[in-house]
Amino acid sequence: MPRMTASAPPDLKDPALYLNRELGQLEFNMRVLAQALDPRVPLLERMRYLCISCANLDEFFEVQVALLREHSNLVEMRPGPDAMAPAEVLARIRDRTLTLVQAQYEFWNHTLLPELAREGICFSKRDAWNDKQRRWLQGYFRNEILPVLSPLGLDPAHPFPRILNKSLNIAVVLSGKDAFGHESHLALVRAPRSLPRLIRLPAEVAQVPHDFVFLSSVLHEFMDELFPGMQVRGSYQFRVTRNSELVVDEEEVQNIAVALRDELKGRGYARAVRLEVADNCPRAITRMLMQNFELGEADVYRCEGPVNVNRVNATYDQIDRPDLKFPPFQPRLLPTVVEEGSLFEAIGERDILLHHPFDSFGSVIELVRQASADPDVLAIKQTLYRVGNDSPLIDHLVDAARQGKDVTVVVELRARFDEEANLRLANRLQEAGVQVMYGVVGVKTHAKMLLIVRREGGVLRRYVHLSTGNYHQVTSRTYTDLGLMTANPDIGEDTHLLFLQLSGLGPVIHLKCLLNAPFTLHQGMMDRIEREAAHARAGRPARIVAKMNALTEAQVIRRLYGASQAGVEIDLIVRGACALRPGIPGVSERIRVRSIVGRFLEHSRVYWFGNDGAPELYCSSADWMERNLLWRIETCFPIRDPALARRVYDEALANYLADNTQAWLLQTDGSYVRAHSDGAPPHGAQSALLDALER
Repeated sequence: MPRMTASAPPDLKDPALYLNRELGQLEFNMRVLAQALDPRVPLLERMRYLCISCANLDEFFEVQVALLREHSNLVEMRPGPDAMAPAEVLARIRDRTLTLVQAQYEFWNHTLLPELAREGICFSKRDAWNDKQRRWLQGYFRNEILPVLSPLGLDPAHPFPRILNKSLNIAVVLSGKDAFGHESHLALVRAPRSLPRLIRLPAEVAQVPHDFVFLSSVLHEFMDELFPGMQVRGSYQFRVTRNSELVVDEEEVQNIAVALRDELKGRGYARAVRLEVADNCPRAITRMLMQNFELGEADVYRCEGPVNVNRVNATYDQIDRPDLKFPPFQPRLLPTVVEEGSLFEAIGERDILLHHPFDSFGSVIELVRQASADPDVLAIKQTLYRVGNDSPLIDHLVDAARQGKDVTVVVELRARFDEEANLRLANRLQEAGVQVMYGVVGVKTHAKMLLIVRREGGVLRRYVHLSTGNYHQVTSRTYTDLGLMTANPDIGEDTHLLFLQLSGLGPVIHLKCLLNAPFTLHQGMMDRIEREAAHARAGRPARIVAKMNALTEAQVIRRLYGASQAGVEIDLIVRGACALRPGIPGVSERIRVRSIVGRFLEHSRVYWFGNDGAPELYCSSADWMERNLLWRIETCFPIRDPALARRVYDEALANYLADNTQAWLLQTDGSYVRAHSDGAPPHGAQSALLDALER
């Protein structure tokens, strides 16, 4: 590892100073799984963490691994700051994923299933069914499953079919002749997507209060009924994961919505990147599947249990056991909302801070509702990245448009995995008379902005909501995010200019107080880091505290290294991938990095700079990643009210730096270790905020 010396300071571009982004993201998933392994976590929540780790791994392969596979075929691919070749990254991902998958199934088989059984919750295997259960399940198979199955025998007239991304399939080995006298050897059966993957046994046959059976188990048990006159020699689950990145050349299309809709049709059948098979699947069947999916041995993962354990997540809401779940909580509503007062009057008096999920997202929805019904409101402008189905926010925007208000919505069609939902959303808004824009060609609109223009006393006044998170009422209860409601004229003017720029009519703009990507945010962060370094070199106090989801942008990391060398104390709270190596002598020994994994997904981005006693605090929609700082539309907004800035610092920064129960500390080698109290009272950041909510 490079070391600072008087004669030869280290080259801050040295690849040895950087951790790999993809491996860092995989390590985050290991920390998620660690929540499942933690006996302090309620049992059904441990089950959910296991499911989250499975779902995260799916997306990791659909996106990161798929991109690496594509890049490995490019001769002139520009490596990341760690200079690791795609082939090497893929090999290391393989090793780490094997460890992760093994840990998932060991936990499922040897810890979770037995502990759930002790609580009267069973996922019954075939060898545990009694005669009564078997008869009931056979009836269920014949009445509910068999009519929708379409088994496919493989022969010259029926070649290997297209297999949908992440669908559960069963390869069936047969002997005997079919009705036409043909020898049958192999068939494929796809588990119906229209049926639940877990079947709850009725009380009259259940052996425990909550008795579930996997659909795949029923298919295996009664597979012979699909092939009368033939003998089923074996049946083996498999599942293929495919590249799910949508590629639309926006410069070459006339209508991005139409082009994206066409791309979505083929997403489920893109190039395969991973094959999961049951652990008992014979080598010959596995090789046949590998050949048809054009995959190698390194792409195959054997599952010592049901393929896709994530399906058990569907049972969480069916099991009424509050004692096995996190205690419920009720987010607090603003007093103005509770008293059915005017939010415009409240915001006009002072800025309002919302810290989700502890503060209710209902306050944001109420602001839009009041705007839609207020005769003095002339216009509403909003960006939408992810919204969720049946959002009341959309209902209010539609109502506003129908009442004659000018409503403009920037819908980001390319929000990964929400593209189809956003296309439907855009259509609904347009049908109601909302002016819908799709942002800027080639750049995702990731900013979270709401602007309301209201006539007051003969003049126009702007009300603004800016946030670190999406306008999504469901995730607002499970993600931590910060939002600001303000009538500050400078912020209102800046937000207005940003919307003009998004419409394609605005030139390069000068903002008074907001930073925006891809124009001023990156340099603005670099300048503020350098300012702290200058304070340190001058012997003044210098400190940086920043919270984000990921830190991978090389220029920012180099600037942080330089600040550390200058004497700046730096604390980083990075939920996911972090490419910065802390603790390198002479380079980053003043930098500390921690990750918090708890009940809620940490999603807020907060940047605090000490500035020699005149601190500046910003909240942002952007992480310190290349894509966010250089290739997206992002906002970064100051918290100017001293009391609110203090609250953000206390709740979102100092509170998390004191966490010694849910925190993981990044080591120089890229590994993470749990934080320990070392005799201090236990402190969990999220728990402390929940406790404060109840007081």
